[in-house]
Amino acid sequence: MRRTVPVVLLTVAVLATAACTQTKSGSAEGGQSSGPVKIGLVTKTDTNPYFVKLRESAKAHAEKSGAELIAVAGKFDGDNEGQVAAIENLVQQGVKGILITPSNSTGILGALKQAKEKGVLVIALDTETDPKDAVDATYATNNTTAGELEGKYIKATLGSTPPRLLMMDGTPGGTVDEQRHRGFLQGMGLKDGDPAIIGAAPTNGDQNKAQAAMENLLQRDATVNAVYTLNEPAARGAVAALTAKGLAGKVAVGSIDGGCQGVADVKAGKYLATVMQFPKKMAEQGVDAVVTFAKDGKKPTGFQDTGAQLITDKPLPGLESKDTTWGSQNCWG
Repeated sequence: MRRTVPVVLLTVAVLATAACTQTKSGSAEGGQSSGPVKIGLVTKTDTNPYFVKLRESAKAHAEKSGAELIAVAGKFDGDNEGQVAAIENLVQQGVKGILITPSNSTGILGALKQAKEKGVLVIALDTETDPKDAVDATYATNNTTAGELEGKYIKATLGSTPPRLLMMDGTPGGTVDEQRHRGFLQGMGLKDGDPAIIGAAPTNGDQNKAQAAMENLLQRDATVNAVYTLNEPAARGAVAALTAKGLAGKVAVGSIDGGCQGVADVKAGKYLATVMQFPKKMAEQGVDAVVTFAKDGKKPTGFQDTGAQLITDKPLPGLESKDTTWGSQNCWG
């Protein structure tokens, strides 16, 4: 009979209580004393579909590996204090390893250092820390490359038409946000401050905030012909605002994520292309690394690129891409 190990899903608000009532305890120092290997997962939020997929994948793979996953999240994208509290409580619960998508790549460093000093393996998923060696290893998309793929596609779509660009950015100071922004501009052949950029706004990767931001920018200047979006929720918000303004289909919009909903959006023509990430691969490789570490003490090192794939039904010369049929079969795989 297949043994199913319970997976504990907690929020930051109740984590401290759970730490006090946990009945099975293992020591992060010197290996697991009893019971399954405990793995902590700390995501930026527990509502963004991308992080939901990452959590579900980690949960399923932990069960398959005979491990126990304790999943927690910040209250919002950028909740550094919530993530710090989560790390501290996970260490108290005796986790062997922590997988984290840092909201703040520098603000989390002290908590990660303390966890490592306790003998906990620390792996970043999706988002690098700054400096990169603050964690033992990173499993993530090369976000500069992902942004560059989006930028190259939008530039190729415009052809000889000069860009009039609006940028739906993420969270100010975020590593992923900065990398994708920079990569996109590289792909477009632009730099910050270029007059081709007629507006930009932070969205925190949230659909409602992106819609409001786009509405405000369009009130100032509606001559836009290209839009960068940090992720697919931001793309949906931007497209909603463009549609309300009568600009749907007249503006080249690209995105990054590659979720099943995002692929469906591309197929429906809501935006032209998205760059697919592979959070399932990140989660599974992270879980495997902790399980291996618990068994023989072997630690992974360095940056492990989990890939990025341009998805569009309107392929352009010189850009390798997959269509939405392939995308729907492999979304976030």
